[in-house]
Amino acid sequence: QLHLVESGGGLVQAGGSLRLSCTISGSIASTVAMGWYRPAPGKERVLVAQITQGGSTNYADAVKGRFAISRGDTKNTVYLQMNSLNAEDTAVYYCNVAGYSTYTGPRSDYWGQGTQVTVSS
Repeated sequence: QLHLVESGGGLVQAGGSLRLSCTISGSIASTVAMGWYRPAPGKERVLVAQITQGGSTNYADAVKGRFAISRGDTKNTVYLQMNSLNAEDTAVYYCNVAGYSTYTGPRSDYWGQGTQVTVSS
């Protein structure tokens, strides 16, 4: 099982930057991807940015060119660098790991409790 803890959220003015961190403890058999999600109107959570085990990245259109996802050398930490923030970026940001707890089990999603990002205009 995994335990995810986010940090780095806070209040920032429009145009500013924040860096979110997610520290992952525990282990599973196989990790598919790590990412960041946030709520959207009518949806519980939508993908903001994702990095696969192979290092490929994927971003929501709304954050392309402004946000960058990366991971630490040990792959136990995932970061989200957020630049040029605007009021629409205000949300609780959730860290996610998608993977398999066992080599024969189903794919599972692991979530942190979220960190609040508030952008003042």
